[in-house]
Order: sequence, then structure tokens, then C-alpha cells
Amino acid sequence: MGLIHPTALIDPAAELDSTVAVGAYSIVGPHVRVGAGTVIGPHCVVEGRTTIGEQNHFFQFSSIGAVSQDMSYAGEPTQLVIGDRNTVREFCTLNLGTMKEEGITRIGSDNWIMAYVHIAHDVRLGDHTVLANNATLAGHVHVGDWAVIGGLSGVHQFVKIGAHAMIGFQGHVSQDVPPFMTVDGNPLTARAVNLTGLRRRGFSDDRIRVVRQMHKLLYRSGLTLEQSVSAIAALSAEVPEAAGDVQVMLDFIASAKRGIVR
Repeated sequence: MGLIHPTALIDPAAELDSTVAVGAYSIVGPHVRVGAGTVIGPHCVVEGRTTIGEQNHFFQFSSIGAVSQDMSYAGEPTQLVIGDRNTVREFCTLNLGTMKEEGITRIGSDNWIMAYVHIAHDVRLGDHTVLANNATLAGHVHVGDWAVIGGLSGVHQFVKIGAHAMIGFQGHVSQDVPPFMTVDGNPLTARAVNLTGLRRRGFSDDRIRVVRQMHKLLYRSGLTLEQSVSAIAALSAEVPEAAGDVQVMLDFIASAKRGIVR
């Protein structure tokens, strides 16, 4: 209890590990569970049916687990589930889910979420992502592992952003963004492969070569999407080391609902 500031209001029904720190004037509601080593800074509100893992750090003035900004929400017992080792900077808003999907907003682990980010209801955020200042994810957005979303970018509801993709500054994201690609602008345009990100994550030259070939087939070859998919599928046999990357792309395109950025 020495880690709980005396001005913090912790509901007796909340479940906090003994190593959780809570700053001055923060409020933690009755249905909240928080894992070991997590720090909740001053002036935060953590409410709703919110489960937070270990070693997270929430900076001051964040709102975690408030009800969704969905006018159809009628008080159902929905949830916010957050993984481990996430950093959530000042003035962020992470909302509960709705019953339109599984009723859960899911945040993975090791994410870097900068100031003023909004994560709406039913979002699924993967692991190791970066959301720069004022990035806004509307309801039901899915973001793959290692994706980067630039500052002041807006992501339309139900959009999917693939693993290792990068959204540039002030991106207007209204269609699905395939894995490994760098996109920006309004209207959104695919510019290139996220080479810097892939190299930082240890992609070999052969894997990068295949990713660049997938980009060429999708955006530079004049093929229809169906023709591009067939050509991409053939790359697995040519470079077995990159078969997993090819499958990531094929699975993403097969699941795209809003059409991919082209």
C-alpha cells in the first residue's frame, strides 16, 4: 500500500498486485484488475471491466476503460484487456468494447502509445506497435504486430493495418493497409516497402527481396488484384525462407473487407 498515493481513490473491490503504483488523485474502479509492476500515474481514471497485465506505465491524465463512444452501447458488461510492458503517455483514451464483436477491446504487449492517442471500442492492437501523438483508431480497427501509425493520423472504423506496415504523418486511412508497406497522404497512397523497419527487426536480404517483390506485384506491375495474389503465392516456392512472409500477405488480402490501399 506504500505505492498508493494517499489521495488516490481505489475501490475496495479492485484487484491490484502489491507492486502496483498509483499516483496522486487517480481513480481505480471496482472491476479493475492490475498486474505486477504496473504504474498508474497521477490524475488517471481506470474504470470499467478493465484487465491490465504486468509492467505497464500509464502517464498522467489518461482515461482507461471508459464506456465506448458508440451510441448503440447500452451498458453491457464489455471489457478492455491490456497486455504487458505497454507505455501509454499523457491524455490517452482507451475504451471498452461493444457487443458488435466479442465485447472486448484488446491491447497487446510492448506497445508504445504516445500522447493524445484514442483507441476506440473493439480495437485489436497487436504487439510492438508505435502510435505517435494524436493517432486515432476508430471502432473495430485491427492493427498487426510491429505496425507504426504516424502522428495526427486517423484510421476509419473496421480498417485493418497489416504487420510491419507504416502509416506516415497525417495519414487518412480508410482502406486496409497490407503488411510491410509504407503509406501516407490523403487520399492514402502506397509509397514503398517499410525497409527501415524490416531491417531493424532482423529481416534477411532474401526476405526483404521477397517483400519488395510483393510490393512490385501489388503496385507496379499493372496486374489485377487476383493476378497479383497468384503471383505472390508463387514466391513461397522460389524463396522458402520467406514463405511465412508470403503467407502473412496472402492471409491479409483474403481477410480484407474494405479493399486494400492501391
